[in-house]
Amino acid sequence: MQSSESVSVPLDPLGRLLRAAIERDGGWLPFDRFMAIALYAPGLGYYAKDSRQFGLLPQSGSDFVTAPELSPLFGRALARQVAQALQAAGSGEVWEFGAGSGTLAAQLIDALDAMGSPVTRYTIVDLSGALRERQRERLAAFGDRVRWVDALPDTIDGVIVGNEVLDAMPVQLLHWDGSQWAERGVVVDGDGFAWRERPTALRPPHDGAYVPGTVTEIHPQAEAFIATLAERLARGAAFFIDYGFPEAEYYHPQRTGGTLMCHRAHLADADPLVDAGQKDITAHVDFTGIALAAQNAGCTVLGYTTQAHFLINCGILDDLQGADVATIAHTQKLLTEHEMGELFKVIGFARGLEPSFTAAPRGFAHGDRTHTL
Repeated sequence: MQSSESVSVPLDPLGRLLRAAIERDGGWLPFDRFMAIALYAPGLGYYAKDSRQFGLLPQSGSDFVTAPELSPLFGRALARQVAQALQAAGSGEVWEFGAGSGTLAAQLIDALDAMGSPVTRYTIVDLSGALRERQRERLAAFGDRVRWVDALPDTIDGVIVGNEVLDAMPVQLLHWDGSQWAERGVVVDGDGFAWRERPTALRPPHDGAYVPGTVTEIHPQAEAFIATLAERLARGAAFFIDYGFPEAEYYHPQRTGGTLMCHRAHLADADPLVDAGQKDITAHVDFTGIALAAQNAGCTVLGYTTQAHFLINCGILDDLQGADVATIAHTQKLLTEHEMGELFKVIGFARGLEPSFTAAPRGFAHGDRTHTL
């Protein structure tokens, strides 16, 4: 198959690690494995080293901003939905996956305490040792109510949350040339990396009239992650917030370039082969695949809506009353259509809870789009 022009990269430790992985795999590494190493290789990957990923402005040394970093009202609104689910589950335990700087955890614990639904235990699962250390510093005031674990228990009771965690899970890349699908992988080419493709039996989950030249992603790792969580959720609910689309929109014929994107210093680029380990690599979420993974594992899908609808349903407009100008301006970015309000979605699923809750979760009261999945 055709190879693109090679991309020159410095032979830094991560670059050498990637080259060794490619050589061990016979000279061709599937992109999902390249992405996993670039993001999570211990001590070297983007999320695994001691650098500041999250912040409002590039002057802080950050690469992008997340909703909790943007406004404290994000966590306060989400806490209202978490409180309702905790009450339905008869639990005081919250699990967070991919807790970033620990900002959302602090917001949720503070808000839940203030609402009279105190967190008895807040468990964080995060692959990054560097981020865990930052989280420990940020959450030290909460003492032993917060813990970190490396493995899931057999069963989970309580509420699970994940903000911008699914988009950072490695994806496989597929290319349609008009007659067959090929999987895109990475090869060593001189002192750099290049794309190389191989015919594959893999297919996107959505049949469509794909335009020749289309490149898109599939998400087996994210779907397997959700299936595992759903299987182990005994009594409780889960809420995931991320950018993405339903399947029919994700694999629309006009989306010929896929959604793979990199972020560095609050700028975006589409070439993950350049500066691996120095920038974030993400792909939008196929929320239909996420819903099916949860449902097939025995959970009920509670709802699917935009971030704007979810936060408004959870009372964020009331929180804006009396807020300072900066808080109002930043919070509006969470809600407006051209910022995060429409692109970001929220999906929820549950198991073992009474119909009185599953029929009326607060965050999906208005604007539910489950019918589009």
